[in-house]
Amino acid sequence: MAQPIPLPIPDSPEGLSLPANVEAEAALLGAMMIDNRVAEDVLQKLRPEHFFEPLHGRIYDAISTLVGDNRLATPVTLKPLFAADAAMKELGGPAYLAQLTGNPASLIGARAFADQVYDLAVLRALVGVGRHLVDSALDTSEEINPAKQIEQAELKLYEVAEKGGEDTGAKSFTRAATVAVRHTERAMNSGGSVSGITSGLTDFNAMTGGLNRSDLLILAGRPGMGKTSLATNMAFNAAKRYLDDMEAGIPEDKSIGAPVAFFSLEMSADQLALRILSEQSEVSSEKLRTGNISGPEFMKFARAAGDLERLPLYIDDTPGLTIAALRTRARRLKRQYKIGFVVVDYLQLLTGSAKASGDGRVQEISEISRGLKTLAKELHVPVLALSQLSRAVESREDKRPQLSDLRESGSIEQDADIVLFVYRDEYYHDFKAPKVPDGNSTPDEIAKYQAWQDHQLQVANKASVIIAKQRHGATGTVDLRFDRQFTKFSDLAPGGY
Repeated sequence: MAQPIPLPIPDSPEGLSLPANVEAEAALLGAMMIDNRVAEDVLQKLRPEHFFEPLHGRIYDAISTLVGDNRLATPVTLKPLFAADAAMKELGGPAYLAQLTGNPASLIGARAFADQVYDLAVLRALVGVGRHLVDSALDTSEEINPAKQIEQAELKLYEVAEKGGEDTGAKSFTRAATVAVRHTERAMNSGGSVSGITSGLTDFNAMTGGLNRSDLLILAGRPGMGKTSLATNMAFNAAKRYLDDMEAGIPEDKSIGAPVAFFSLEMSADQLALRILSEQSEVSSEKLRTGNISGPEFMKFARAAGDLERLPLYIDDTPGLTIAALRTRARRLKRQYKIGFVVVDYLQLLTGSAKASGDGRVQEISEISRGLKTLAKELHVPVLALSQLSRAVESREDKRPQLSDLRESGSIEQDADIVLFVYRDEYYHDFKAPKVPDGNSTPDEIAKYQAWQDHQLQVANKASVIIAKQRHGATGTVDLRFDRQFTKFSDLAPGGY
């Protein structure tokens, strides 16, 4: 096996050596050249920058290229690629490649060598994060903002934990195109409608492709429209689909479900759980709250609770979260539970930094909406944030919401990839109920009541989700069924029944 290469340790803290095992790197490269099938095993895990010795990184990159092109990677085929390499010349020229293959026993431990190369690269990345944190904390020439430094440290640690120090800069078109092809394949395998995470609503999935990764979705509506119910329905559907797929043995990357993080700044975790159990057991939430339920209804409720015991839905009901704290908690949940979908209920209950707060509420909302969009891209998950609407809706004859009705709408509308409004005509129609006819009613009063009743039959148990903005597709309206008793949204039967 090749002898360790003497290396100067760059930027080593206080004269200490950075964690590295150049011998393991050399043994791994030798094994890859002896048997190219080893390369196929490690290509998914390692990248050239994971190697401590830059020359080893270049050799690994060359082997990867040849194997990727279905060509043989041996010291002979690699020799022309390193004829002019200065570092290779210092080690005796391309003969060093043959030296790496001098120990066939390295094939036995190839996988262990690859794991160690990766783990040591992660440790070096951690050293870099620690040094940056120390330097930032000692530097008082800039604005002193410990909270921001903590957030940046959390972000760097998350990147190390998630990607092993992966470079988050520019990606080649080939790499980006490969991801796009995988998304299209997932949509095709799901029946041709879902490329992201399923909402559980067929018509909505058909218009949006589901809840797409890295997207910020804003779901807005006036009080009483059911926006929290719709959000909990989507969260439950995504988590349940993931659970079902895992039990069916479907690989995680093929599943259109996902573990869900639900940040509830308005309702407590037990209130949300009660609402979801009411939806699934089809026992009125009012009955569950008061305990006024029959034996069979309690059995349905208990059975639903047992069925959902392992549901990967995680609720954080901490009040008064800042956008920085929410992002930190979301990163932690992604690391612990592989979260694939984040819900925030609701946006206006978040707070921004002290500086943004001092600049006014509009500026603070801008910071929050930008932070949520950054979170979606950083974690590569869809983020669904609920939002209030201004009272301007109530002053119009047509109560259907518009983009201009969003509170502090400029930044929210700009940062969102999709803006959804939930609207129920039934809610407003109930307030227009005329007097019930009696023996003294005039023909006009009877006709007016009859017209109101006819319209009531048309709008009862129906809701609309208005897609007012969609960066990747068309806008339009999706009609859904809404069961008020269980606060449950579902697909509308064909023909609107």
